[in-house]
Amino acid sequence: MANSITKHIPNTITCCNLFSGCIAVSYAFAGNYDLAFLFIVVGAVFDFFDGMSARILGVSSPIGKELDSLADVVTFGVAPSAMVFCLLSTLEYPDTLSSVSHILPYTAFVIAAFSALRLAKFNLDERQTTSFIGLPTPANALFWASLITGEQNFLASSPYIPLGIIILILTTSITLIAEIPMFALKFKHWEWRGNGLKYTFVILCVPLLLIFRMSGFAVIMALYVILSVFSSRFNGNRSSAQG
Repeated sequence: MANSITKHIPNTITCCNLFSGCIAVSYAFAGNYDLAFLFIVVGAVFDFFDGMSARILGVSSPIGKELDSLADVVTFGVAPSAMVFCLLSTLEYPDTLSSVSHILPYTAFVIAAFSALRLAKFNLDERQTTSFIGLPTPANALFWASLITGEQNFLASSPYIPLGIIILILTTSITLIAEIPMFALKFKHWEWRGNGLKYTFVILCVPLLLIFRMSGFAVIMALYVILSVFSSRFNGNRSSAQG
């Protein structure tokens, strides 16, 4: 009886992630960015614990892997896309783009499409067991949700900002599937050696959240990409030198 209950715990947690993502989508389309952001964060917490519980309980399954990807598409793909769509639908555009201003907000759903592609790629890529190749979908979702929630006034300050948002949509979407090594916050041991980059990142997160508040996650995710690229280049150059 205990085993039959235990094996359903990870999938139940995953469904909580999916449920949170659906709520986030609802609030995003309603223009309630604060609560949309909140439920994306809640979904991210569930996403962290579903995989951990599966490993601890030893009940990983193919259906759990597929369910996890489905939940992530909603929470970390559709939900941030809905937030960006709602934002772009309310911003002012330059006169030169007035004739297509009703179409441009739909570019937001490029995020959802590339998030799905990223997750499908992740499921098939055996290189991503201890690290990532390309920007993880939760990191991308937190970047967009934090940026929109924390910088609403700035994003509405100029009719040319929507163009920058569209460029950023394309940039982050490509980063999702790019062959860029990204470190994961998975610790095999707690010593500084081998974990220096991870500890540095975690330590920097605290002051960034205190300084930037609601926008802090956006800054943190940008820092995550920068540190990952720097680490990849440094390790690549060191390997070449040793070779």
